[in-house]
Amino acid sequence: MMKFLCIGAFSLASLYYSQSYPVSEIAENLKKNASAVIRNESTVVEINKIDEIVYKNLSVITILNKDAISYSIPKIFYEKGDVISNVKVTIFDDKGAKMKSFSKSDFSDMAANSQGTFYSDNRVMALPYTPTSFPYTVEFSYEQKDQNTVFIPDFTPFDSYNISLQKSSFKIINKSGINLRSKTYDSPFQYAAVQVQDNGNEKLYTYQNIPAIDNAELVPNPQKILPKVSFSLDQFNLVGKKGNITSWKDFGLWYHNNLLTPVSVSTPQIKSEIAALHLSGSTEEKVKKIYQYMQSKTRYIFVALGIGGWQPMMPDEVQKKGYGDCKGLSNYMKTLLDEAGIPSYYAIINSNSSPISFDVDFPKMAGNHVILVIPTEKGNIWLENTSQDIAFNHLSYSTTDRNVLAVKSTGIDIMETPSYTSQQSKEKQVLTVQINPDKTITGKGKFSYTGNQYDFNLFYVSLSQKEKNDAVKSKFSHLNFENVEMNNFTNNKDLASIDFDLNFKASNYSKAMGDSFIFRAVPIYSSGFYHADENRQLPFENRFSYEDDYEIEYQIPTNYVVEEMPQNGLITSDFGTYLISFVKKEDKIIVKRSVNIKKGIYSKEKYNEYVNFRKKIISADNSKILISKKS
Repeated sequence: MMKFLCIGAFSLASLYYSQSYPVSEIAENLKKNASAVIRNESTVVEINKIDEIVYKNLSVITILNKDAISYSIPKIFYEKGDVISNVKVTIFDDKGAKMKSFSKSDFSDMAANSQGTFYSDNRVMALPYTPTSFPYTVEFSYEQKDQNTVFIPDFTPFDSYNISLQKSSFKIINKSGINLRSKTYDSPFQYAAVQVQDNGNEKLYTYQNIPAIDNAELVPNPQKILPKVSFSLDQFNLVGKKGNITSWKDFGLWYHNNLLTPVSVSTPQIKSEIAALHLSGSTEEKVKKIYQYMQSKTRYIFVALGIGGWQPMMPDEVQKKGYGDCKGLSNYMKTLLDEAGIPSYYAIINSNSSPISFDVDFPKMAGNHVILVIPTEKGNIWLENTSQDIAFNHLSYSTTDRNVLAVKSTGIDIMETPSYTSQQSKEKQVLTVQINPDKTITGKGKFSYTGNQYDFNLFYVSLSQKEKNDAVKSKFSHLNFENVEMNNFTNNKDLASIDFDLNFKASNYSKAMGDSFIFRAVPIYSSGFYHADENRQLPFENRFSYEDDYEIEYQIPTNYVVEEMPQNGLITSDFGTYLISFVKKEDKIIVKRSVNIKKGIYSKEKYNEYVNFRKKIISADNSKILISKKS
């Protein structure tokens, strides 16, 4: 939702002449794990007055392989009223020799979304350049004058994995007379540091020689590893709407009065929608009925219209057209609740697979998503309004475990979204498996997923029956399925659970040893690969707590007996607990298996300890049961 997002191309215009950038001059440590190297990136920000800010940008990026092509494409995001000038692009080969040059007229101009110009005031200029060989270097410079002064970007080294940095600078010159606040956030892992030169109204920030963050096993989001500097003016302009942001309260009042109140308008049609629902019961029951009604008649479409793309669509427009974005759908749902006499709050959030929260001590315009929160006597109800499939009062992994800016008539209230415990984020699996003398198995299973594990299995909802079967076959590919069929699939939108049954047959599950067979203890599990790393450079993160609870009943063939079973096992660690047990009951073997994983960020020194923990689990899952023919 932020306006100034130019992928890989923020930079300063102190250098407007072409240089030579041979790839041989890149240090080896910056090539390691890198698909692209930012050679020189600089940004000058001139704040002239409350409604005028100028960005002078230069970036030089060497693309080492095809994985980083998208990172290098010159792009300029803008809105109506912005002035774009001095656009220059030069392409260099690996020796640093100039190959091609481009100007503003070579750029394509399009809506900054994939759904057409009708839905967006946001525009993007992009240069459609296709490389013929690697590596190559792109030098890109331009100036941009903007009337909106609320979106001063953070200064970070980079925001993606497998990108390294030689040098990046960010100069901010404040001529406006308005107080400019800034805050430096150091790297919690000392991965990099920012250098600062303070000359009163001019400040220069610099990063140098920062290696790439490899997208290795369990590496946290780069935002959690790297330093950054944030900026915010005490007074700002957004498409002619002036306000102040000296506190979350003041900013919330401006947001409520300027962005939400003008579109918090009901209509006779919306009133009749609520009347037709014949609401009764508790607040929770009423909210659920309204929410599931709203889901049944709307769909998500990206919209970036109105006051810089931050103001929601009018609720009657959503009601008539049946679509909207997160802002419009949340505002429509809020209007329905208002008509039912149920207070709710428009809540701005950072939607990201790794939780990112707002700084309670540094108010600024931020966030990329909107949800609703409804306070009740039993606690808060949280609504994700963009999905037709998600359960009532369930937030997905991309919005749990962080704070939101709840906009009220009295200002902003910073609130915490739910965090699912391992018991709430659970896979329950009950299997009945027949061991056959031809080394095949036939089985039936019941599966249930809740919490974050509900989120990861919600994709099944949109699949055909064949696609469901194929998806299961792919997910559990360690079994040699001859056939597999998913039945009785249910998305329980009241309890936030995905439930289904499986019927399956798999070949070569057991291994013949004379008149005996040997087979592993656990047939269906989520496989993983864990490798020790003696040179681990970064911490690792388990982003979610979860629990897997399995019960497997093996039926052994007629005239066979159980010769050997593994010992019961218990593995405990700082990262979680694993338990497996074996019980022989007539011609059956009952295996119970439970895994409980804790979320958290752990030091790099503990990584091999974690790998060892996971390998022990894999070994226990693969422990062998021996059955033999009766003599």
